[in-house]
Amino acid sequence: MKSCLLPVHNLESSDRTAMYALLKNHFEGITWQVFQSDLERKNWVLLLKDETSDTLKGFSSLMFCQTSFAGETISVVYSGDTIVDPSAWSSTALPRNWIAAIDFLRQQYPHQKLYWLLICSGFRTYRFLPAFWQEFYPRYDAKTPDREANLMASLAREYYGNFYQEAEGIVRFHHPQILRDGLIEIPTGRQTNPHIQFFEAKNPGYRLGDELVCLTEIRYNNLTRAGQRMWQAKSTLKFLSTVES
Repeated sequence: MKSCLLPVHNLESSDRTAMYALLKNHFEGITWQVFQSDLERKNWVLLLKDETSDTLKGFSSLMFCQTSFAGETISVVYSGDTIVDPSAWSSTALPRNWIAAIDFLRQQYPHQKLYWLLICSGFRTYRFLPAFWQEFYPRYDAKTPDREANLMASLAREYYGNFYQEAEGIVRFHHPQILRDGLIEIPTGRQTNPHIQFFEAKNPGYRLGDELVCLTEIRYNNLTRAGQRMWQAKSTLKFLSTVES
Protein backbone atom coordinates (compact mmCIF):
# COMPACT_ATOMS: atom_id res chain seq x y z
CA MET A 1 0.00 0.00 0.00
CA LYS A 2 1.25 3.49 -0.84
CA SER A 3 -0.12 6.70 0.58
CA CYS A 4 0.12 10.44 0.16
CA LEU A 5 -1.09 13.56 1.92
CA LEU A 6 -2.04 16.48 -0.28
CA PRO A 7 -4.12 19.66 -0.19
CA VAL A 8 -7.68 19.14 -1.33
CA HIS A 9 -7.31 21.69 -4.13
CA ASN A 10 -4.44 19.61 -5.57
CA LEU A 11 -6.61 16.53 -6.03
CA GLU A 12 -6.84 15.21 -9.58
CA SER A 13 -10.35 14.84 -10.97
CA SER A 14 -9.67 11.11 -11.30
CA ASP A 15 -8.94 10.90 -7.56
CA ARG A 16 -12.16 12.73 -6.71
CA THR A 17 -14.10 10.33 -8.91
CA ALA A 18 -12.44 7.30 -7.31
CA MET A 19 -13.11 8.66 -3.81
CA TYR A 20 -16.76 9.20 -4.64
CA ALA A 21 -17.10 5.70 -6.09
CA LEU A 22 -15.50 4.14 -3.02
CA LEU A 23 -17.90 5.99 -0.72
CA LYS A 24 -20.95 5.03 -2.80
CA ASN A 25 -19.92 1.38 -2.63
CA HIS A 26 -20.04 1.46 1.16
CA PHE A 27 -22.59 4.14 2.10
CA GLU A 28 -26.16 4.89 1.14
CA GLY A 29 -27.29 8.48 0.70
CA ILE A 30 -24.16 9.61 -1.14
CA THR A 31 -24.58 12.24 -3.84
CA TRP A 32 -21.87 13.93 -5.85
CA GLN A 33 -23.03 17.36 -4.67
CA VAL A 34 -22.91 16.47 -0.96
CA PHE A 35 -19.59 14.68 -1.40
CA GLN A 36 -18.06 17.71 -3.12
CA SER A 37 -19.52 20.11 -0.57
CA ASP A 38 -18.01 18.17 2.34
CA LEU A 39 -14.67 17.86 0.58
CA GLU A 40 -14.45 21.61 -0.08
CA ARG A 41 -14.80 22.24 3.67
CA LYS A 42 -11.59 20.26 4.23
CA ASN A 43 -8.06 21.31 3.39
CA TRP A 44 -6.17 17.99 3.38
CA VAL A 45 -6.79 14.46 2.15
CA LEU A 46 -4.90 11.23 2.79
CA LEU A 47 -5.05 8.74 -0.10
CA LEU A 48 -4.27 5.01 0.19
CA LYS A 49 -3.61 3.16 -3.05
CA ASP A 50 -2.60 -0.32 -4.09
CA GLU A 51 1.08 -0.12 -4.93
CA THR A 52 0.78 -2.39 -7.94
CA SER A 53 -2.51 -1.38 -9.57
CA ASP A 54 -2.69 2.21 -8.27
CA THR A 55 -6.32 1.48 -7.32
CA LEU A 56 -7.72 3.65 -4.54
CA LYS A 57 -8.19 1.48 -1.43
CA GLY A 58 -9.07 4.15 1.09
CA PHE A 59 -8.94 7.81 2.00
CA SER A 60 -9.54 10.25 4.81
CA SER A 61 -10.25 13.95 4.40
CA LEU A 62 -9.65 16.41 7.21
CA MET A 63 -9.67 20.05 8.18
CA PHE A 64 -6.56 21.16 10.03
CA CYS A 65 -6.89 24.63 11.54
CA GLN A 66 -6.38 26.82 14.56
CA THR A 67 -9.01 28.26 16.88
CA SER A 68 -9.32 29.76 20.34
CA PHE A 69 -10.77 28.17 23.44
CA ALA A 70 -10.71 29.56 26.99
CA GLY A 71 -8.16 32.20 25.97
CA GLU A 72 -5.78 29.68 24.40
CA THR A 73 -4.96 29.15 20.73
CA ILE A 74 -5.19 25.45 19.84
CA SER A 75 -4.85 23.33 16.73
CA VAL A 76 -7.76 21.13 15.68
CA VAL A 77 -8.24 18.26 13.27
CA TYR A 78 -11.83 17.80 12.08
CA SER A 79 -12.36 14.45 10.40
CA GLY A 80 -14.27 14.23 7.14
CA ASP A 81 -15.19 11.27 4.98
CA THR A 82 -13.06 8.23 5.85
CA ILE A 83 -13.32 4.79 4.28
CA VAL A 84 -11.13 1.76 3.68
CA ASP A 85 -12.21 -0.95 1.27
CA PRO A 86 -12.82 -4.26 3.10
CA SER A 87 -10.10 -5.86 0.97
CA ALA A 88 -7.60 -3.68 2.88
CA TRP A 89 -9.03 -4.05 6.39
CA SER A 90 -6.14 -6.30 7.43
CA SER A 91 -3.67 -3.52 6.63
CA THR A 92 -2.52 -0.96 9.20
CA ALA A 93 -1.93 1.56 6.40
CA LEU A 94 -4.74 3.91 7.43
CA PRO A 95 -3.90 4.38 11.14
CA ARG A 96 -0.15 4.31 10.52
CA ASN A 97 -0.20 6.91 7.77
CA TRP A 98 -2.97 8.99 9.35
CA ILE A 99 -0.86 9.38 12.50
CA ALA A 100 2.17 10.24 10.35
CA ALA A 101 0.12 12.84 8.47
CA ILE A 102 -1.13 14.45 11.67
CA ASP A 103 2.38 14.48 13.11
CA PHE A 104 3.58 16.25 9.98
CA LEU A 105 0.85 18.91 10.25
CA ARG A 106 1.33 19.26 14.02
CA GLN A 107 4.95 20.29 13.55
CA GLN A 108 3.83 23.57 11.96
CA TYR A 109 2.46 24.68 15.36
CA PRO A 110 4.58 22.63 17.79
CA HIS A 111 3.75 24.71 20.85
CA GLN A 112 -0.02 24.46 20.51
CA LYS A 113 -2.15 21.67 21.92
CA LEU A 114 -3.71 19.58 19.15
CA TYR A 115 -7.18 18.04 19.41
CA TRP A 116 -9.02 15.64 17.14
CA LEU A 117 -12.78 16.08 16.80
CA LEU A 118 -14.13 12.85 15.37
CA ILE A 119 -17.71 12.01 14.45
CA CYS A 120 -18.73 8.35 14.27
CA SER A 121 -21.74 6.73 12.63
CA GLY A 122 -20.17 3.27 12.77
CA PHE A 123 -18.69 1.25 15.59
CA ARG A 124 -15.49 0.53 13.63
CA THR A 125 -14.69 4.24 13.52
CA TYR A 126 -15.34 4.64 17.24
CA ARG A 127 -13.07 1.65 17.96
CA PHE A 128 -10.10 3.62 16.62
CA LEU A 129 -10.22 5.66 19.82
CA PRO A 130 -9.70 2.92 22.45
CA ALA A 131 -7.36 1.08 20.09
CA PHE A 132 -4.92 3.97 19.77
CA TRP A 133 -5.67 6.60 22.43
CA GLN A 134 -5.59 6.37 26.21
CA GLU A 135 -7.81 9.35 27.01
CA PHE A 136 -10.78 10.14 24.77
CA TYR A 137 -14.39 11.11 25.29
CA PRO A 138 -17.13 10.11 25.57
CA ARG A 139 -16.34 6.65 26.91
CA TYR A 140 -18.01 3.94 28.96
CA ASP A 141 -15.63 3.91 31.92
CA ALA A 142 -15.20 7.61 32.74
CA LYS A 143 -17.30 10.76 32.88
CA THR A 144 -16.27 13.41 30.39
CA PRO A 145 -14.46 16.17 32.35
CA ASP A 146 -16.10 19.59 32.21
CA ARG A 147 -13.28 21.19 30.22
CA GLU A 148 -13.30 18.47 27.58
CA ALA A 149 -17.10 18.51 27.42
CA ASN A 150 -17.12 22.28 26.90
CA LEU A 151 -14.34 22.08 24.32
CA MET A 152 -16.09 19.28 22.43
CA ALA A 153 -19.35 21.26 22.36
CA SER A 154 -17.58 24.47 21.33
CA LEU A 155 -15.76 22.83 18.42
CA ALA A 156 -18.83 20.93 17.26
CA ARG A 157 -20.97 24.10 17.32
CA GLU A 158 -18.26 26.02 15.47
CA TYR A 159 -17.88 23.49 12.67
CA TYR A 160 -21.26 21.76 12.37
CA GLY A 161 -23.59 24.58 13.37
CA ASN A 162 -27.25 23.60 13.67
CA PHE A 163 -26.50 20.01 12.68
CA TYR A 164 -24.99 19.55 16.15
CA GLN A 165 -27.50 18.39 18.78
CA GLU A 166 -25.66 19.36 21.95
CA ALA A 167 -28.03 17.66 24.40
CA GLU A 168 -27.42 14.32 22.68
CA GLY A 169 -23.80 14.86 21.66
CA ILE A 170 -24.82 13.95 18.10
CA VAL A 171 -24.38 15.52 14.67
CA ARG A 172 -27.48 14.85 12.60
CA PHE A 173 -27.20 15.84 8.95
CA HIS A 174 -30.16 16.52 6.66
CA HIS A 175 -28.67 14.05 4.17
CA PRO A 176 -26.81 11.49 6.29
CA GLN A 177 -24.45 8.86 4.98
CA ILE A 178 -25.58 5.41 6.10
CA LEU A 179 -23.37 2.33 5.98
CA ARG A 180 -24.74 -0.34 3.68
CA ASP A 181 -26.00 -3.73 4.85
CA GLY A 182 -23.12 -5.97 5.74
CA LEU A 183 -21.07 -3.10 7.11
CA ILE A 184 -23.41 -1.44 9.59
CA GLU A 185 -24.28 -4.54 11.61
CA ILE A 186 -22.24 -5.33 14.71
CA PRO A 187 -20.84 -8.84 14.13
CA THR A 188 -21.82 -11.68 16.43
CA GLY A 189 -19.40 -11.90 19.31
CA ARG A 190 -18.52 -8.21 19.32
CA GLN A 191 -21.71 -7.02 21.01
CA THR A 192 -20.15 -7.80 24.39
CA ASN A 193 -17.25 -5.39 23.86
CA PRO A 194 -17.89 -2.56 26.36
CA HIS A 195 -16.73 0.16 23.95
CA ILE A 196 -19.09 -1.09 21.25
CA GLN A 197 -21.93 -1.45 23.76
CA PHE A 198 -21.33 2.15 24.84
CA PHE A 199 -21.27 3.41 21.26
CA GLU A 200 -24.58 1.68 20.49
CA ALA A 201 -26.22 3.06 23.66
CA LYS A 202 -24.82 6.57 23.23
CA ASN A 203 -25.71 6.75 19.54
CA PRO A 204 -28.91 4.72 19.10
CA GLY A 205 -29.57 6.40 15.75
CA TYR A 206 -26.33 5.26 14.14
CA ARG A 207 -28.27 3.03 11.74
CA LEU A 208 -29.92 6.21 10.43
CA GLY A 209 -26.60 7.98 10.00
CA ASP A 210 -26.40 9.84 13.32
CA GLU A 211 -22.80 10.78 14.16
CA LEU A 212 -21.44 10.60 17.72
CA VAL A 213 -19.13 13.53 18.53
CA CYS A 214 -15.84 12.45 20.11
CA LEU A 215 -12.67 14.20 21.22
CA THR A 216 -9.09 13.28 22.04
CA GLU A 217 -5.87 15.21 22.46
CA ILE A 218 -3.19 14.20 19.98
CA ARG A 219 0.10 13.81 21.83
CA TYR A 220 2.55 10.95 22.04
CA ASN A 221 1.98 10.15 25.72
CA ASN A 222 -1.76 9.88 25.09
CA LEU A 223 -1.24 7.00 22.69
CA THR A 224 -1.74 3.37 23.66
CA ARG A 225 1.12 0.97 23.03
CA ALA A 226 -0.48 0.13 19.69
CA GLY A 227 -0.70 3.83 18.88
CA GLN A 228 2.93 4.39 19.81
CA ARG A 229 3.94 1.57 17.50
CA MET A 230 2.03 3.27 14.71
CA TRP A 231 3.71 6.61 15.52
CA GLN A 232 7.16 5.02 15.49
CA ALA A 233 6.53 2.75 12.50
CA LYS A 234 8.18 3.47 9.20
CA SER A 235 5.60 5.34 7.18
CA THR A 236 5.14 5.10 3.40
CA LEU A 237 3.48 8.51 3.41
CA LYS A 238 4.48 11.07 0.80
CA PHE A 239 3.79 14.75 1.30
CA LEU A 240 2.87 16.32 -2.02
CA SER A 241 2.78 19.96 -0.96
CA THR A 242 3.96 22.33 1.70
CA VAL A 243 1.60 23.06 4.57
CA GLU A 244 -0.92 25.78 3.97
CA SER A 245 -2.82 27.77 6.57
